[in-house]
Amino acid sequence: MQINSLTHSLLVVLLFLTSLTTFAHTITGYVTDENGRPIKDLYILQKGTENHTHTNSQGFFSIENVDVNQILLLAHVGYESKEVVIKDLDLVLQIVMESTSVDLDAIVISNDVDIFNSLALLDLQVNPVNSSQEILQTVPGLFIGQHAGGGKAEQLFLRGFDIDHGTDVAIGVDGMPVNMVSHAHGQGYADLHFVIPETINSVDYGKGSYDASKGNFATAGHVNLNTKEFLQRNIVQTEIGDFNYQRLLAMFNVVDNANTSAYVASEYITFDGPFDSPQNFDRFNIFSKLNHRTETGNELSLTASHFTSEWDASGQIPQRAVDNGSIGRFGAIDDTEGGSTSRTNLNITYNFNLSDREQLKAQAYYTHYDFELFSNFTFFLEDPINGDQIKQQESRDIIGINAIYNKEYLIGNQKLNWYSGISLRNDRTDGSSLARTLNRRTTLEQIQLGDINETNSSLWTGLEFTIGNLNIDAGLRLEHFKFVYRDGLDDNFDTLSQNATALLPKLNFAYQVNSNWQFYLKNGIGLHSNDTRVVLQDEADEILPKSYGSDLGTVFKPSDRLVINTALWYLYLEQEFVYVGDAGIIEPSGKTERYGFDLGLNYQLTDYLFLDSNLNYAHARAIEEPSGEDYIPLAPESDQYRWFKS
Repeated sequence: MQINSLTHSLLVVLLFLTSLTTFAHTITGYVTDENGRPIKDLYILQKGTENHTHTNSQGFFSIENVDVNQILLLAHVGYESKEVVIKDLDLVLQIVMESTSVDLDAIVISNDVDIFNSLALLDLQVNPVNSSQEILQTVPGLFIGQHAGGGKAEQLFLRGFDIDHGTDVAIGVDGMPVNMVSHAHGQGYADLHFVIPETINSVDYGKGSYDASKGNFATAGHVNLNTKEFLQRNIVQTEIGDFNYQRLLAMFNVVDNANTSAYVASEYITFDGPFDSPQNFDRFNIFSKLNHRTETGNELSLTASHFTSEWDASGQIPQRAVDNGSIGRFGAIDDTEGGSTSRTNLNITYNFNLSDREQLKAQAYYTHYDFELFSNFTFFLEDPINGDQIKQQESRDIIGINAIYNKEYLIGNQKLNWYSGISLRNDRTDGSSLARTLNRRTTLEQIQLGDINETNSSLWTGLEFTIGNLNIDAGLRLEHFKFVYRDGLDDNFDTLSQNATALLPKLNFAYQVNSNWQFYLKNGIGLHSNDTRVVLQDEADEILPKSYGSDLGTVFKPSDRLVINTALWYLYLEQEFVYVGDAGIIEPSGKTERYGFDLGLNYQLTDYLFLDSNLNYAHARAIEEPSGEDYIPLAPESDQYRWFKS
């Protein structure tokens, strides 16, 4: 009897599994635009269910548990939504999406699609583009400030950080890092002026250090600008304004077909400004990109660019000098400030489709960079005869590689995505210097001078899976740094070196209430990286001080044309050493904490009129200081902005 009972149970299980095999059909497809180019991150929903998926970078998708006569809904920003009725279960769908004006109705809240990057894409398409660095402001709560003649990288502020020029936000272009480690002007210096704004196609960003694929500088967040694969049309454009402002832009397709595209873009800007001493600002950019997609869906992308800029600056001026009539409002104490910089980039990526559920992306890049900056912040305070002008200078070569592997597993009706990656970056800086100078021409004293060799190698891995409506993403990142510095002011030209390793876990949850409502909890440990010259000082006990952060938030779409998002966040840093490039000294800030909230609203009033509103609050304090003396200098507390765009 026991044997018969066991046999009966096995037959029941076998029949159940057979029924699953019989009725659980998988539909595959390929989605393109009108020109035959694949569309990635397009949302596909099986109507009447919560079953959904999205296209990969090559436009392919597969969706399980679909039967004959069921309907698939396809949606993406900038394309008309489409419904596809399944007629043949064995047919590979080939779907063409038609372009249309952007619409909030196409924004989908899903564990498979990053809602914030979708909103950034919409913002980029409807908001006028003035400069590449202003595009950073598509990140809610991130603000910039320009100074010193327009040639320097902008000042950045985000989540209670005065990030200076990039210390605690990781910035990239097509996956190539922009931040400069151990820079002559300051750690993480990120100059985006080598990017022509009209070449930007989309913006990927995230706040906090919750993404295992992001490492150095991603404390407050990360931003990556993706350039266009092709041009919709050729452009020749000129702009003329006051104070000898001129901008010339030319963008041409060289090759344009379904599999291969190539274009060249160039930009020239000159501007004197309203100052008594003209800025003589002069910038030239040239950028080219080749994109080729094979018949099997593999994709090759090659970009090359060169940028050069030089300028004069009137600098900051004291109010008292204007009040007593010594200089006018647009005058200068030292009008020999200014500088020059250049950057040359080569970037190659190749996306392999190893199978329907397996992809590998490999990347290699090279950058040569030169920088020279003359500043005078205290005029004649320290040297009443020659003045207090300083020069910061460096010449740098960067070489790096990245590789990212993704494999999707199907366990029953549940998907499990395993991802892993490696990266290696080496910066070699010759003659990184800080000197006291006179009128740009005479060097009075060398304060710092040396060669820097800094290597950062990383390994990360993680699993992303769904249990019911709950998506879980657990990742782990290993960082290793090697710092080498050769002091040019030391009589023996001694070389100092140090190594450091950090293990950074991440754990994120997203709960899908329905297709219009999601809660999320993000947690992660990052690091506040330091300048090589900071690391090699005796007082830098914490070489790679960690940051600990959490975000608790929700995204809600109560109607087709309204999206509301809000988050409470907390961030703790073990140490905030800063190398002050303007003085060649180190400033430790001790343990710090920041917390606050973000509130965003996106509303589409008409087909061509949008309202965006964001409110961000941050409370930043040094933990080990007494109350009233624990304020962090220049840390922004709150900001609010709202604009209409059409």
